[in-house]
Order: sequence, then C-alpha cells, then structure tokens
Amino acid sequence: MPKTAKGLETKALTISMGPQHPATHGVLRLVLALDGETVVKCTPYVGYLHRGIEKLAEHMTYLNAIPLTDRLDYISSMANNEGYCLAVERLFGIEAPERAKYIRTMVAEMSRISSHILWLGTHALDIGAMTVFLYSFREREWILDLFEMLCGARLTTTYVRIGGVRNDVSQEFLDSLYKFTEQFPSRIAEYETLIDQNRIWLKRTKRIGVIEADEAVSWGLTGPTLRGSGVPYDVRKYAPYDAYDKVEFDVPVGKNGDVYDRYRCRMEEFRQSNRIIKQCIEKLPKGPIMAPEASKVSLPPKDNVLKDMESMIHHFVLITKGPIAAPEGEIYSAVEAPKGELGFYIVSDGTGRPYRMRVRSPSFVHASVIPKLCEGSLVADVIANIGTIDIVLGECDR
Repeated sequence: MPKTAKGLETKALTISMGPQHPATHGVLRLVLALDGETVVKCTPYVGYLHRGIEKLAEHMTYLNAIPLTDRLDYISSMANNEGYCLAVERLFGIEAPERAKYIRTMVAEMSRISSHILWLGTHALDIGAMTVFLYSFREREWILDLFEMLCGARLTTTYVRIGGVRNDVSQEFLDSLYKFTEQFPSRIAEYETLIDQNRIWLKRTKRIGVIEADEAVSWGLTGPTLRGSGVPYDVRKYAPYDAYDKVEFDVPVGKNGDVYDRYRCRMEEFRQSNRIIKQCIEKLPKGPIMAPEASKVSLPPKDNVLKDMESMIHHFVLITKGPIAAPEGEIYSAVEAPKGELGFYIVSDGTGRPYRMRVRSPSFVHASVIPKLCEGSLVADVIANIGTIDIVLGECDR
C-alpha cells in the first residue's frame, strides 16, 4: 500500500464510473483504481447496448441494411450511409453519377459539422463551460432543419442509396444551405471567443491526455484524435471517394497531441467542411442522381416512384423477396467519418445478402486508448479524456 508523508498507509479505492453517467457520452463503464485523486488503473467496459447490427445485416438484403447504418454513430448517419453504400457499390461494380457524388459529399460534410457541434457543446459542458453548449446547438438545429428539408428526417436519415441518393436537392435547399455557409464562420468565431483562451479551459485541456504520434498510430487512432498528434492521415485525401478529389480543403493537424490540440483540429475542421460544402453547391453538375445499373439492388429515386406507384411496388417486392445476386468475393471500403475511419468489410457468397459484414468503427478503437490517456492523471482529467476522443457507444456495441 502507498504511504503518506507521515508514514500512514493508504488504501487504493476502486470506483465504477458509468454506465449511467452523463460524462461517459453513452453507456460506457470505467472501473477506476484510485490513489487519492490519481488514477492508478482504468479499465473500460463496453457492450451495454447490445446492437447486433453486423449480424442483423447478414439476414437482410443489401438495400434493407441501409437503415442499420444510421444507428451506428447516430450523430452522423449521413456519413455512415455513404460508407456502407460505397462498399456495396464497389462489390457490385456500380458507380454513382457525378451529381449524386457531389450531393453525398455535401451531406457528409454537413454531418461532420453537426457531429462536431454536438461534440463541442457536450465536451465543453463536461469541463464546465455551459454557454458554448447553448450557442453551438443553435447551428446544429439549423443543420437538422436542412436535413429535414432534404429527406424528411433529422437524425436517422437513410438518405444515401446504393448507386446514388434517395431524392434530388431542391433549389430552396441549396439556397438555405449556402446561406448557412455564409454565416457559419462568424459563429465559429463566437465559439472560440468563449473558450479558446479561457484560462479554465486551457488548464483543463493543455498538456492533458497527451499521446505521441507513434503511439497514436500504434493504437490505430484515426480522425481528429490521430491528427491532433500531428499525423495528417485523412481518408478523403489518401483514398478519395465521391467528389473529394474535385474540391479543395486542408487537413488540420496538431503538435502536442493533448486535449487542446484535438479541440483545435475539430474547430479548424468546421471551417474546412464549410469550405467543401460551398464548393459542392457552386460546382454541382446537372444530371441523374441514381446509376442505371443500381435498379437491380436499390429503389428508384423518389421522383420516379411518385410517377408510377404500381411499378415501384413491383420493384420493391423484387429486390426484397428476390434480390439480385452479388459477385462472390470480399471487399473493404472506408470513409472519413466525423470521428475517424469508418470501414465496412463485406464477404459475399453470391446471394443477395452479405454472408458476413464487419464494421471498423472509430469509437470502438478509440475507447481502447482511454486507459493510456487516463492512467497517472487526476480523476477530473478522465472526463476531459473521454470527451476528447469523441465516442458514441452505438458504434462500440455494433
């Protein structure tokens, strides 16, 4: 047992933080062994949600499984839809039309902004800054309204389709979104004014939860959690998909690999996502929103459905009861989701359903690094370290 300055023995205290705890950002349980206020050992436990998404997908057609991906990271369902549909498209050899690629890129970046806004508000609230939470949700509500205008849903959108998107964008939507991109930079400046140089914020984030670049790579970290350590890896740059090779953007990186640097990376990503969205609106080409060959595995666009309801019903029965066989083989496809690299590994046995599907979710990987960040630090820093990796437990318990 450790001894105090007066030679008295102290006893290590073991406490359970979560799974019902607002600062764990979901049903995460941490068993902490403490010596006073110092964390001696931290053991994370996941598995309280029992999602079973991977197994459920193996009993559904490729089209029917799309709504499951909404419920992985339910804060960024658009990016999840995009990642899954890209994997299926590469399996079937389908390529989405140019207009659909730009629309996908646009909504994925809207999803990134929405996710980062939620992260910023809740992370700041955990550390003690309440005002930024109220400010940031003002813009998140605007984005959710735009999602609703686009597809009728605000959170679980199921908008992206295999071979394209569900329905085309209206001019009213594009005008509203462009107005958002014009005003959002000033709102980012407001967030930074509130906490960027706040002395309490700096004390709670600087030199806290430090992870070096080589360690971050070894742990398999991705997204802003990796880039905060100075590693400029971004799937959108290294393996471009959809319209990311047709727009200009920078990849923000940190230097010190601490909580503050990861915060700064996400703040800069706000600006880069805003920049990408604006370019997508300005460069949006005309043309179809669904690949012709996608009709074998996906529903027709919404506009076509409304014109011929009888054909739509016949088509729906065809693809759900007798889905087209996929080529035999396996595929891994990844996208840069707001939290990091989101990958889908699909094994096809030649039927209309995946024989096996596995999801490489960033939250599950990042949850494994919590002991590394927390051990040797104070209990109060555990809260900052959980927030800095930006996890959602729906991805962990997939």
